[in-house]
Amino acid sequence: MSEVVNGVPDGGTATRLPPRGRLLGVDFGTVRVGLAVSDPDRLIASPLDTRTRAGDAADAAYFAQVVAAERVVGLVVGLPLHARGNEGTKAAEARQFGAWLGSVTGLPVVFWDERFTTALADDAFREAKLSHKKRKDRRDRVAAVLILQGFLDAGCPAAGTVAEPDQPSD
Repeated sequence: MSEVVNGVPDGGTATRLPPRGRLLGVDFGTVRVGLAVSDPDRLIASPLDTRTRAGDAADAAYFAQVVAAERVVGLVVGLPLHARGNEGTKAAEARQFGAWLGSVTGLPVVFWDERFTTALADDAFREAKLSHKKRKDRRDRVAAVLILQGFLDAGCPAAGTVAEPDQPSD
């Protein structure tokens, strides 16, 4: 049986996150991708940007520029699990995106449970009485902050979130 590294079975090629350095939190979406970044000591996650997808080549150039400018050493990609903790179609898409992002940046990837992060972000925005437009503009990067901060608060576990793949049901 293969070891589980970075939340996926390791075929011998997975790389662990370095013990120190900035991490990029990623809230994957097919239209928009929210981004957050940690401090080098991995204590605090801060919102960074929301990327509107523009095709693989343009997105690859954008993400390469972001990881270089922010001196990122690893990626934490949100994994949208079902409420009972299993994976479906959206989780498979997030894993595929994470693998692609890791390949274009050359960085290790960890997947982290993102259940309810968008709903939590929306609740905070409503409480702050932000308009629908302002909520939409900020939702994805705030969800990325929640994903990354959850990972940081859990002590940056090397295996990330380990979930059983399920038959796609969404």
